[in-house]
Amino acid sequence: MNHVFAKVKALRKKPFFKLLSDYTLYENIDISINSCVPYNPDHNLDEDSWFKIENFSQKDFCLDFLKNNFDSKDCADLKKDQFEKISYIFSLQGDDFYFQKVSPALFISKKTIAFGEVAKIEESENRLVINEYPDAIYYKKLDVLVFRNLAVIASIFKGIDILFKEATNAEVSEFLSEPFLILGNEYSVASVSTPNRKRIALAMETLRKMSAQDKGSMLGYINDYCDGKLAFDAAKGNFEVSKDEDLKYLLYGIEQRFYTTPFGKEKRLANSVLALA
Repeated sequence: MNHVFAKVKALRKKPFFKLLSDYTLYENIDISINSCVPYNPDHNLDEDSWFKIENFSQKDFCLDFLKNNFDSKDCADLKKDQFEKISYIFSLQGDDFYFQKVSPALFISKKTIAFGEVAKIEESENRLVINEYPDAIYYKKLDVLVFRNLAVIASIFKGIDILFKEATNAEVSEFLSEPFLILGNEYSVASVSTPNRKRIALAMETLRKMSAQDKGSMLGYINDYCDGKLAFDAAKGNFEVSKDEDLKYLLYGIEQRFYTTPFGKEKRLANSVLALA
C-alpha cells in the first residue's frame, strides 16, 4: 500500500507524520538508472537526465529510515496546526521513496472560480502544490538516489552538500602555486570566483591521478587549444593567469574539455563531460 508522509520542522523525536494513505503521489515516472549521470558538480544535465548516487545507504548523509525498514505504523496522522511546518514530503510507493522539498512558495490560499455544471466561487484553505516530478527518488532495492539539483535536496539529506565542494583558501593557494602557472596583474586567491573554486576542487583530484609525463603533455594540449587566450611560456613551461577567465580555461584544459570534431576539424569546448566506460 502506498502512503504519503511529511517531515515536520523542529521536531527531533518522531518528526514524521502520515499525510495520505493508500495514494500514489507520483505516477508514470520512468527513469533508466543506467542512463543517469554519476553526480559531478560541473556537469550540466540534459533536460530529461538525472544525477545518481549509488550505494546511497552507505553514505553519511543517507537518512536513517532509508537504511532500515520503514514502518508506516510508527507515524501518527499530521495535525492541522502542523501543516505549515512541513519541511519536505515523501511518498512511499512500493519499495521506493519519492521526495519533494516544501518551501513557502508551494503553499497557496486563494479565491478561485471553479467550473463544473455552473461556475462558482471557492474560498480555498491552505493547499500544498505537488510538483510534476519529485526532487529525488530513492530506489531501495538498487540502493540508488536520483535527483536533478543538489542544492534543492540539501535540506532533506543533511551533509550531502559535501559533494558540491568548493576548494578552500588553502587549497586554492596550493593550486595557484603549481609550477605550470604564474600569476599576473595582481591575481590572487581572493580573486578566484566561486565557480572556479569548484573547478579547482575537481582539477586537484585530476592532477593527483596524473603521471609526470601526462602533466607535461597536458601543457601542450592546453596551449594547442588556448593559443591566443592563454599566454604560454614554452621555455619555463607555464601559463600566465591574470584574470578569472584565464583560470577557467586552464581548469577546462586540465579536465580535457577541449576537443576537435572528426568531421570538419572544428575545435570545441565541451560544456559537460560524461564518461562512456
